[in-house]
Amino acid sequence: MKITKPADTTECKERAVKRVKEGQSIRAVVKELGLGDQTLRRGIKASAEGQLTGAGSRVVTPEERELSRLRAENGRLKRENEILKKATASFARDVL
Repeated sequence: MKITKPADTTECKERAVKRVKEGQSIRAVVKELGLGDQTLRRGIKASAEGQLTGAGSRVVTPEERELSRLRAENGRLKRENEILKKATASFARDVL
């Protein structure tokens, strides 16, 4: 079962879009409701097109979430490894 944050619900997005249309700044709405800036901008655009929806309709399985988490961790570890390689090369150069 997919767990949605309150900011992912259609009602929350509709409320945020309504506040912006009433004149409240995007920054203020984003800060107050915990939405992402880009999420709200996409919501405004979708609302104008009549296609505003909540969180994705696709259900994400626990295995898919774990795979996504592991891929993100793998990427982070690769970046850290590259940094360590560069630092080692730099220190070795300074010693000689």
